[in-house]
Order: sequence, then structure tokens, then C-alpha cells
Amino acid sequence: MTTTMRKVNIHEAKTTLSQLIEAVESGERVVLARAGKPVAELVRVRGRPRGIRLGTLRGRIPDRLLREAAEPLTAREVDALFGLRIEP
Repeated sequence: MTTTMRKVNIHEAKTTLSQLIEAVESGERVVLARAGKPVAELVRVRGRPRGIRLGTLRGRIPDRLLREAAEPLTAREVDALFGLRIEP
């Protein structure tokens, strides 16, 4: 995949930073220059993907705890937790 490169003087970068960041997010390479000489490059952060990743705890929680958490509470357990009796 070929990415395009944009060379921008620092003075221009200060006034167009939002647009430069959008360009980097879309895969463009942005080089910052002082008096026409490259001094820095804006790069996209390669972090963790956003959103929910299912299954990340698989194998880390004992099966016994998962089974117990899925079982409904008894009236006695509800009373012990909340201090009140719930009638069915």
C-alpha cells in the first residue's frame, strides 16, 4: 500500500493542525519542516482498537465462579445481601 507524503512548514502546521491529524488518521504521511528541512513526522498512534472485545477474559476466570454467577440467588442469599425478604 502506497501512502502519500505531505511536507508542511511548522508555521502552516500550527494553523492547520486539525486537518493534518485527519490526514494522518486516513493513512497519509505528514512531515513537519522548519525552513524547508524535515524535523518531525506526525504518525498515527497504533493503540488498542476501540470498542468491546469479547472473550478477553476467557481462561482467566475459573469455570466454577462463572457457573455460580449464572445461578439465580436463593431467597436466603437475597436477604443476606440486601437485608430484606423478597416474596416470589
